[in-house]
Amino acid sequence: MKLVRDRIPELATTNAHPGTFQQATEAEYARCLRAKLLEEAREAATASSPAGLAEELGDVLQVLYALAELAGLEPAAIECARARKARTHGTYTRRILWHPPT
Repeated sequence: MKLVRDRIPELATTNAHPGTFQQATEAEYARCLRAKLLEEAREAATASSPAGLAEELGDVLQVLYALAELAGLEPAAIECARARKARTHGTYTRRILWHPPT
């Protein structure tokens, strides 16, 4: 079982791809969204071109928006949290690496 985008059943039928589809319960949806986030993040981490990275980051954002909606959050709330963390902890523009003690 894998969470797919809303138009995939229609596209699968049009292209004669086998498989069945069902609507997830809320618990299944929450679990599958989290799994999808990890899947998309892995794909973004291994993208081999700027265009591929843009596509994968777009997929990550789509899943993040769905997770936010499920939690009752607006995308603006996510942006506020990001901006707040940037103010208090910084961003990643200086490329700082930490080596913890061994």
